[in-house]
Amino acid sequence: MAFFAQRLPWFLFGLFAGAIVDRVDRRMLVMAVDLLRAAILSILAATIALELVNLTVIYGVMFLLGTAETVADNASSSLVPVAVPKEGLGTANARLYGTMMVTNQLAGPPIGAFLFGVGALYPFGFNAICFAVAVAIVAKIELPPRVDLAEAKPSVRQEVIEGLRWLWTNPPVRTLAIMITAFNITFGAAFSIWVLYARENLGLSELGYGLLLAAFAVGGVIGSAAYGSLERRFAYATLLRVGLIIETLTHLALALTRSPYFAAVVIATFGAHAIVWGTTSTTVRQRAVPDALLGRVTSVYLIGGVGALALGALLGGAIAGRWGILAPFWFAFAGSILILSLTWRSIAYVARAADTEEVPASRA
Repeated sequence: MAFFAQRLPWFLFGLFAGAIVDRVDRRMLVMAVDLLRAAILSILAATIALELVNLTVIYGVMFLLGTAETVADNASSSLVPVAVPKEGLGTANARLYGTMMVTNQLAGPPIGAFLFGVGALYPFGFNAICFAVAVAIVAKIELPPRVDLAEAKPSVRQEVIEGLRWLWTNPPVRTLAIMITAFNITFGAAFSIWVLYARENLGLSELGYGLLLAAFAVGGVIGSAAYGSLERRFAYATLLRVGLIIETLTHLALALTRSPYFAAVVIATFGAHAIVWGTTSTTVRQRAVPDALLGRVTSVYLIGGVGALALGALLGGAIAGRWGILAPFWFAFAGSILILSLTWRSIAYVARAADTEEVPASRA
């Protein structure tokens, strides 16, 4: 329920969050939302300290944090192409993804576990402090002024429709959105039962499962560090195609193996792929979408990603319950082959969208 409460705002407010991001100063918006998140987490820590916390408080906090996340994630992503020269977008995105991998997957969990062992309120209080520090850091970013902010704006509803229309009538960006959504369904199906797979198929303990997650994070860090070199050597189309092949073969390899060591190598490779592919697709989108529409188009991508993962998780659970733990991986493998075969030729067209400042809309 807590996970659901945190994800629900994406479906309720995601499109409107994109319109807000395109309307206001994105840097100030990130700062305001992070201050709000710091306040929400401080209140949660206070309720824990005063022994007033209950499920209603937890669900309410998660819903508010999820609502803030719909704005903050979008605005933060939309800041990058404004702050970074076009030729440096790939490297910047790779460094950001790598940083998130280190903090979320490697450093965050043990720090959180240690703080929780000291006292249940401390992880949330520490998180609030981190948001406050983030505000101070973002405040130092210098950006060129956005000349369109002073212009008269249509209603938020009209702006949402405008963003959806632009996305739908732009074949490369539309195809990329559909591709990401489809592959997130197969990924969500396989990895929704990842804990059960690790324990029942690989025979791992809690420590072994943690090391497996660490292997994924290490692979992600390697992918982040290598991205600059890969971007210089290979075309975006090549990076996208090779990445999707790796993802497809990952599902097959995990379905066939019972060796935790081989699985660790596979998942580390997948972690590197996740960073490289995510960086490439994000860079293509940022370079192809006009700045005035970036928040609204990004919101569709984020909603599609979150929704696809949720749908994939439901499918994975149902498939595993009916046909066993390995069945979701076979489903993901077959689905990935189908999606890859349908999108293989269009990947080159999608990648070329990054070569122009703005891709002309087309109803083709």
